[in-house]
Amino acid sequence: MRKRVLQAVVSAVAVAVVLLGVPLAWAVVQNVRDDAISNLDLRVQTAQRTLESRIELGGEVTSAMLDNYVSPQPGATAYIEVTLADGTLISAGEKPQRALTATSVGDSGLVVAMYMNWWDVFLDGTRFVALVVAAGLVAIVAGIATATWQANRLSAPLVYLAASAEQMGSGQVRPQLHRSGIEEIDLVAEELSRSADRMSARLAAERQFAADASHQLRTPLTALTMRLEEISMATEQDEVREEAERGLEQVERLTGVVDDLLGRTRKALGAGTQAVELDEILDQQRTEWTRAFEEAGRTLVIHPSHQSVFATPGGLSQVLATLIENSLHHGGGTTVVSARATGATRAVVVEVGDDGDGVPDEIAGRIFDREFSGGSGTGLGLALARDLVTADGGRLELAQRRPAVFAVFLQASSQMVDLDEVIPHRRVGPR
Repeated sequence: MRKRVLQAVVSAVAVAVVLLGVPLAWAVVQNVRDDAISNLDLRVQTAQRTLESRIELGGEVTSAMLDNYVSPQPGATAYIEVTLADGTLISAGEKPQRALTATSVGDSGLVVAMYMNWWDVFLDGTRFVALVVAAGLVAIVAGIATATWQANRLSAPLVYLAASAEQMGSGQVRPQLHRSGIEEIDLVAEELSRSADRMSARLAAERQFAADASHQLRTPLTALTMRLEEISMATEQDEVREEAERGLEQVERLTGVVDDLLGRTRKALGAGTQAVELDEILDQQRTEWTRAFEEAGRTLVIHPSHQSVFATPGGLSQVLATLIENSLHHGGGTTVVSARATGATRAVVVEVGDDGDGVPDEIAGRIFDREFSGGSGTGLGLALARDLVTADGGRLELAQRRPAVFAVFLQASSQMVDLDEVIPHRRVGPR
């Protein structure tokens, strides 16, 4: 939008300058020429009357006397030519190759002709044209400055509004929206604020439901567990004790299911998601795994990232630990952990790769399935890692099979942490 506003205003100013400047320059040049011709006519008429009066009084016309009518100065008469009644030709000055000419004929037959250098008139007209061009350039520069200010005034609230919407979508904080003074943008901001209120209310209701469900379910389950334990301890019959123990196992399994469901609900609500500096997580992994790789005769290289992402710190640490451990046990050579920003999706990609044989084709499609393992593991590590990344709004993929490279895509937060640093909204636009 900023670029379009700037182009529109500059184009309008340029068209106005051309439409007004070209006719004005042409009119100025014509006016300069007409003034020069009019001035030359006045001079030749004056000279004709003066010379004719001198002849009537018995005087003579000589070249020395005509020298008073010519001058080498720009804009003056460069050459004069007088033809007497008897045909005698008297002149003074140097006749220019290209000139403006004016002629006057007296009653006695005296003919006076004056010549002005055409280049003197051309230079005068050029000076005025240069002034018009300079004024046009000043107008264009002023138009660019005005267009830039107006474009910033219109686009800055929109950029701030987009950053606020993105921050609200991440579930971090309720955006603080300020009025920009532009009616249409303020209407969008008000609706976004109302949407934020509704979303906050729904999230609060869901969190409250999760807390109530946790309390309501845990209490009877705990009481049932205690009751079964009492039965198991009080009875002397093996069958009753065995049934009580089986009941305890069922209750424990049900408790685990409840905890898992409530945990997923909290993660889906983004309760633990926050802005995380990747370097802190990477430093933690470097400290934890460097010695294990050295004991295995391998090298772990973790590059600094200087990136900030939205994630759950504990969950992200668990994901990276799983991928690094997987590389240690199943990979080979040097394990490299690096992070980079992707400009197209405004995401940060954390890649974990090594120089091993990679992932066989027959298991590549099932590597993230629960209870599937290509080795001696339980098959839960990569599946759990993918669930943790998905809960934070990202994704975990096998980016390359040979050698194996796992990629964790996370939402970047560097442009959403402080909106006042993105756009100094309080200094943009009228209030």
